[in-house]
Order: sequence, then C-alpha cells, then structure tokens
Amino acid sequence: MTKKVIKLVVFFLILSILAYLGIYMYAKSTPKLSIKGANGYYIYDNTGNLFKGDSKDWVSIKDISDNLIKATVSIEDKNFYNHQGFDFFRIMKAFMINVRNKGNVQGASTITQQLSKNLFLDFDKTWSRKLKEAWITMRLETHYDKDTILEGYLNTINYGGIFGIESAANYYFGKKANELNLSEASILSGIPKNPSKYSPLTNYKKAKERHKTILNSMVKNKYITQAEADEAFKKELIFKKSEDDENLKMMMYYKSAVLDELSKIKSIPSSFLDTGGLKIYTNLDIKAQKILEDSYNKNIDNKDIEIAGVVMEPATGKIIALTGGRDYDKSEFNRAINAKRQVGSTIKPFLYYAALENGFTPSTTFTSERTTFNFSGNKTYTPKNYNDKYADGPISLAAAISYSDNVYAVKTHLFLGDNVLVDMLKRVGIDSNFSNLPSLALGTEEVDMISMMEAYSSFANEGSKVKPYLISKVTDMDGNVLYKYDSKPESILNKSSVYILNELLTTTYATEFKDYNVPTCLSIYPKMTHKYAVKSGTTNTDNLIFGYNKNLLVGIWTGYDDNRNVSNKDSSNIKNMWVDIMENYLNGNDDVWYKPPSNVVGVPIDPVSGKVATDGKKTKILYYIKGTEPSDNKESLDDILPTIKNEKDTS
Repeated sequence: MTKKVIKLVVFFLILSILAYLGIYMYAKSTPKLSIKGANGYYIYDNTGNLFKGDSKDWVSIKDISDNLIKATVSIEDKNFYNHQGFDFFRIMKAFMINVRNKGNVQGASTITQQLSKNLFLDFDKTWSRKLKEAWITMRLETHYDKDTILEGYLNTINYGGIFGIESAANYYFGKKANELNLSEASILSGIPKNPSKYSPLTNYKKAKERHKTILNSMVKNKYITQAEADEAFKKELIFKKSEDDENLKMMMYYKSAVLDELSKIKSIPSSFLDTGGLKIYTNLDIKAQKILEDSYNKNIDNKDIEIAGVVMEPATGKIIALTGGRDYDKSEFNRAINAKRQVGSTIKPFLYYAALENGFTPSTTFTSERTTFNFSGNKTYTPKNYNDKYADGPISLAAAISYSDNVYAVKTHLFLGDNVLVDMLKRVGIDSNFSNLPSLALGTEEVDMISMMEAYSSFANEGSKVKPYLISKVTDMDGNVLYKYDSKPESILNKSSVYILNELLTTTYATEFKDYNVPTCLSIYPKMTHKYAVKSGTTNTDNLIFGYNKNLLVGIWTGYDDNRNVSNKDSSNIKNMWVDIMENYLNGNDDVWYKPPSNVVGVPIDPVSGKVATDGKKTKILYYIKGTEPSDNKESLDDILPTIKNEKDTS
C-alpha cells in the first residue's frame, strides 16, 4: 500500500470520526425521547377487554430475571455495555462474512438499533427508514443509560406474537418476568431472532438447538459455567397450558390480522415515539371466536389440513371472528389475509347474478351433458361435473345452482361473453388480472378470503357492498382518537336480482331438488333451524364454503399449504363446520330472511325443468321479476349459443 493511499485512508477515517462526534453532540442537544410504554400494542375486543397475551404493564429492568438479561445480551449484543449504539467491529465482521458467502448471512444490529426499529409500526427497508433508525439510535444512546435502553428493548421485542418479556413469561410459563429460571430465560431469549422458527411451541427441536447455542454463548461470555449450562439445557420445561389456551389457539391469527390492518392505516403515525403506544379497539366477539374454534375442533378430524375462516356482520363489514390456520403456535402464516387459493364453485353466484342481469331467470335452461367446447386454433375444453353426473337433457338455472353443474356454468359464461364475469367480479371487489378462459366460471383463478367476503357481502347486504374490517378505533395512550372506522356501504347491485339469487342459493340444500342428482349441501339441511343462502366449492386442492343471512356471513377454506389433494370427507367436514358456526351463533335469534321486493313474484316450479309445476309432489317456489315468469314453450339457450358451439363428447 502506497503512502498516498495510507494518507487517504487516514484522512477519511479522521473525517468519519469527526462527523460521528458532530452527529453525536447534535443528538445530545435534541429533546429527550420518551420510550417508556412505546410499541405497546394494547388490543381490545368489542367489549373493551384486553386480548389474551397482552399486558398493560411496562416492567422495570429491576423486575426482569437476571438470567433473561444475561442470556439476551450474550446472544444479541455481547458488547452492548461497551459501544455507543453501533458495534463497528461487528459490522465489519458481518460485512466480510456476507461478502464471502454472497448473501445476507449475518446481521450486526445492536440492541439499541433493534429498539429503534421496534419504535416503528412497519418494517420497511428503505434507505430513509434506515437513516431514521440510525438517528434514533444515536438519540437513545445520548439520552439514556444502558439499563434503560435494555429495559425498552425487552418490553417491546416480539416473542412469537407476544410483545414484551412480562407478557411472554406469562404466556409461555405462567410466570412473571422476574421468576424465570436459567433454562426458561435462555429458551425465551432465542425466540426474537425468528419467532416462527424458534418458538418452543412451534418447533421444539429448533428451539432446543438455539437454546444450546445461547447457553454456550453465556459460558463463552463468562455469565455461567459449563455445568450450569448443561443443567439448564437438560432441565424439563413445563409450558403453561390452560383451558382458555386450548380453546382459543386461533385467536392470535385475529391479532396478527389486526396488526396487518393497522400498518395500512395512513392516519396513524409511523413511529410510536409520536404516540407512546397505541390502544387498538377491534370488532372481535369472543363468543363468535370461541364458536369458530369449537366448530373446527368438533368437525375437522384431519388435523394436518389447514384452515382459514372469517365470521362477519354483513351490514357493517365488522369481522367478529377470524382464523388464518389451525394453530398459531405451529404456523404464524395467516391464510385468511395472506393466502390466495382457487375458489372453485363459490365463484358461480357472481356468474349467475350477472346472468340474471342479462335476462336469465331461474327457469333458463341449458343442456347438462358431457360436453367438449371447440375453440379456434384446434383448442378444446371439456369440463366435468362432480362424480360425472349429468341430466343428459335441459336443466334450469335453479337446478344448476343446486347441483353446482359445471357444464351449465361454462355455457353461461360463454353465452354472456368473456368480459361479463370479469367485470362482475371487479364490481363486487375482486379486482385481479383474471384470464378470460372458460374455466374462470369454475373458479380456477386464485382469490384471497377477505376479497371473497367483501364480494359475498354485496349479496348478504341486499346489493350493498361493505369493506370487511377488524379495527373500529385507535387512540394514543392518553385516549386521543387517531383513527375511527366509518362504514360506508356502497350500493352496486340490483336489490330485486339479489333477492332472486339469494333464494336460488337456498336450493343447495332443498329436498325438492333430489332427482338424478342431489343438492350439494343437502347433508347439512337437518342441522338448519334458520334459512340461509349458501354455496360450497371444491377443487382438487381446496374446499370452500360461503353462506349467510341478514345477520351473519361466514366463509371457510380448508386445504394444504403444499397443494396436496383434498378428500371428499374434507369437503363434508367443512360444510358441517360452517352450519355449526351459523346455528350456534344465531341460536335463540329469530329467523331473519330478506323481504321480497314489490316487483318480484314467487311461482311454483318443477325444480329440474324450470317449467310451471304440474305435479304437486315435485314443486319448489322460485322467484322472478314480474313478467318474466316461465311459459312452457321456451326453448333451451343451447339453441342460441353465440359463435362457440358445444358438441357432445364422443370420446
């Protein structure tokens, strides 16, 4: 290295030191930050009670186990008491390791830097955000001693969806933070690095591997002896178990959905330094949440299958219960808000509403038979009905809904034109880049659960769409309102057509439709004491059901994260789960159904043919806009399919 290069390096080193000292002195002159209570997520249900796992208490460093403090410092930041917020040697070492391994293998954040990160609502990785964190780190170091900074960190860090060591000690072990022994403290201190990976309730094997790493680091840093480490590692860990924990394993998914919604509210300051913490008031109804979880435990006997379930008030959009999986301790991935899956036949009500707007009636017929559709370019498409059952003759729209006839759905989609269903889905809140393939009518595109709930709300709410939401109000720690949700139903559909569709969705369990086929939800009809509109859907990998009346809308999905095939039994179980939720929540309530608009008339109809009933034994009241009631001389729409003709499959 030449003298010139050495001088240049020394110059920049001196310049950097001077710049750092200048920034440090400026930080010292700034107002003192208030961190006590910061990052406090105090989340309340709809009665004002604090969520399970949340704590109002900010615990002093003096009331935290010395074992926990030593374990945390040893594994997270061994030079914590010797640096000024940044461990430059550790930063250089991490940089060299990451360059050597061509990736972000090792981090170098200090406890102070992690605390500054915790003081923000979101975790954006922009340069402006990183600069803000660095500036807060400097200010924390200049205004507070190390114990106070560590106290702030331990009260704000994430221990697997549980924030703060006092809450974590209680959640995992039923203890206070100052009661943790060495074994308990050292395994808890391993969780924040990767909560979903190192929680002992999620992955005990991985948690114990990290447990050993932490105990070894404590030996290396001379906090404990090797004998103490060995004894702590072998000591039996007894985790807190209670009846409440067993019954409400899924409530953490509601909480994670709340925090996700919170991060998207623009009126909330991005930093907790502006609020000192937040009080979040939600729509959670503990009764509904318990019914949701109890129904899962009662009906879903396949404990490997995953679940997403949402319970909502259709008039307001309030999500009163939610789960994004079967056990948050085992998987924190929230399938209710983050997963998109094929929705199968649950998309058909939107197709058929569009059909009603375009002149269809419950009596409109297409031929149900094994059909191959031919397209330009020698392309063909052959949809199949469930169990390969066909009428081999014309069936009504009502029958197509009752049996979930796929051939009828594709014919309707092609008859209306490619864009009609896509435009309809956008109207009800499902706005994606859908293809115009014939299979769109069978739900082959992927949609998230919340979007589906919003879409179905337009039917349950008689044509007015509402946004599903979890948070009703947010205040700062002094009670000043920072945000309040204003529910604004949007009228998007014709009330009369919605009424007709809602009545058609009762055919899915109507005994009058027992014929060459049976209604898709007939098996749960004996459990019903209320009238519901309901539609189920099944693909090779997914089971779904959405159903409602004026008071309640419930949607459920079950399937596997790795897209394994689902079974017929799984499809039956999800239907039983749905009806149990509806019945148990509405138990004791009057049967509330929709009133027919003045321009709608009910007519006794032969269910399968759609013609005016002549046999009293086979009659169902179906509803029509006045003047569109059926006459026996109507032809099947097969005769006027535009351009694309269906041909009976001869294979």
